[in-house]
Amino acid sequence: MSKFVQIMCIVILYVEFITGNLGNGFITVVNFMVWIKRRKITLFDQILTTLAISRICLLWSVAIYILSIFYPGLLPETTAKMVGFSWTVSSHFNIWLTTCLNIFYFFKIANFSKSIFLFLKWRVKQVVSLTFLVSLVLLPLYIILTNPYLDTWINGYERNMSDIFNLINSTQLFKNILLRSSIFAFIPITVSMTTFLLLIFSLWKHLKRMQQSVRESRDVSTTAHIKALQITVAFLLLHVVTSLSFFIQILSFELLDKSFMFLFCHVILFAFLSGHSCVIILGNKKLRQTSFFLLQWLRCWSKNVEPSAPH
Repeated sequence: MSKFVQIMCIVILYVEFITGNLGNGFITVVNFMVWIKRRKITLFDQILTTLAISRICLLWSVAIYILSIFYPGLLPETTAKMVGFSWTVSSHFNIWLTTCLNIFYFFKIANFSKSIFLFLKWRVKQVVSLTFLVSLVLLPLYIILTNPYLDTWINGYERNMSDIFNLINSTQLFKNILLRSSIFAFIPITVSMTTFLLLIFSLWKHLKRMQQSVRESRDVSTTAHIKALQITVAFLLLHVVTSLSFFIQILSFELLDKSFMFLFCHVILFAFLSGHSCVIILGNKKLRQTSFFLLQWLRCWSKNVEPSAPH
């Protein structure tokens, strides 16, 4: 891999890291302030806040890990293992909480007449809680099976301080980490892709009913429904693209430039963590209005002008 490509990947990682922290930090602060003000928090905001916190932890864990690769010996062995443990746990919760969010949106937005769908729709809180409980049950097994390989990977880098990509030569070790991660991610990714396809089908049925309607204009409910579906499909698509790239890495790791694959892997991961948070902010009325007010406040503050309150 050329020096120029390597520098470009690092710059993109840096921009994505800053964007991801700002976006997920904004979601966390806004929901925390709402919780303090109202003394309660909705299920949707609970999922968003927990997801945002897990993504901040994941961003920092991966960033610290990448720094330790470029600067071998930067972290003590104990700290390196803590970073690896944090990476494992936050990555696990990121996938499962994203799935919980997808399930919530699916049952709140999709429109089917099947009795099983209606039964689960009225019990969406229990469905989400059960999904999260499954993730907690699988977490210890995921840590036990993954951490030894991650520790070996980190220790290998510490033993090969002459080249930051020496450890990537142990292709089988890296593939073992990806393979075990993909096995544990199979269930949540399958659920997310299923909701993705069903939401597209629901949107197609909704648009078909609209075309058959004799009304010339859309009501507020219809417009909001379509907008919500479009936003949901957008961030589900981000999730699917990230998941597919994850599996492609396993299949093509031995065929492509290993140093490029190392950086490309993290560029895709950071793109999802930062891009998904931006989609969530733009798709949520409360977060969108607060973000616009914050931007207006910053602009007025720079000009010493009093901003107007959000509606």
